[in-house]
Amino acid sequence: MIERPESPRRGGHWYLLTGLLIGLALGLVYAWKISPVRYVDTDPAALRADFKDQYRLTIASAYLATGNLARAQARLALLQESDPLQAINDQAQRWLGQGKPAQEREALLALASALRQSQPAAVSSPSLPNEPSLPAQPGATDSLTPSASGRASSAQTPSPSATPTRTRLPPASPTPRPTHTPTPTPGAPFRLSSHQTICDPALPEGLLQIEVRDGSGKAIAGVEIVITWQGGEEHFFTGLKPEMGNGYADYQMTPGVLYALRLLPASTLVTDLSAPSCNDQGTEYWGGLRLIFEQR
Repeated sequence: MIERPESPRRGGHWYLLTGLLIGLALGLVYAWKISPVRYVDTDPAALRADFKDQYRLTIASAYLATGNLARAQARLALLQESDPLQAINDQAQRWLGQGKPAQEREALLALASALRQSQPAAVSSPSLPNEPSLPAQPGATDSLTPSASGRASSAQTPSPSATPTRTRLPPASPTPRPTHTPTPTPGAPFRLSSHQTICDPALPEGLLQIEVRDGSGKAIAGVEIVITWQGGEEHFFTGLKPEMGNGYADYQMTPGVLYALRLLPASTLVTDLSAPSCNDQGTEYWGGLRLIFEQR
């Protein structure tokens, strides 16, 4: 009986590849679902952007509760951001657009205001003298005129018979020095630069509009404003309505009530603020006010 040789398997080595794929799939399921990697005590700088927002909010809430600014600054430093103050302001603006709770935005702006006040003031350069003293010209020497005897007088032992005449070289023209340009310093007081009465029937009655700018005219967000009246006080911040400008804030005054207003940390105290009476073609209504503060 003749035996035929066995034919080679047609499957080849595909079963090895199939096994590898199944093993890889099971490994991914185990690593992602059953026992995923958990990060514990990670560096705050390595957090995702949304977790950094929650971290800043926690710091701001702790600052409101304790008033410990040094601890808040130390915690913010762990994020390793180049400008923590700008990061907090940007977060408050983003959360305003996202409809986050007002108390969270106010906590962030309160911390931003405290950070701005804590920044050291720039040291101004001393005033320059009108006529700066010039160093002695190198190589400039005093020349002596010959004496009456026809001999040159010695510089150390001048002849008593003749008094030498000293001729000094003319001084070089002084190089003009740059003029010191004053710049607004962080924490400088705010001063009222404009006080206007607004009669516009399209605006809410008794609307008090406030704009805050630095010395260069740039709007400043996060400035705390305190408004008081007989038996009451309220705090609010600029920048909560970015569509009106970063330095904008407003308040609804009650007609017939006198208010006083100031900006923190220091500003001109503005008193006797009240809703003005306006008349538009025989129709009387309550108007508003517009105050502009500048940092100087």
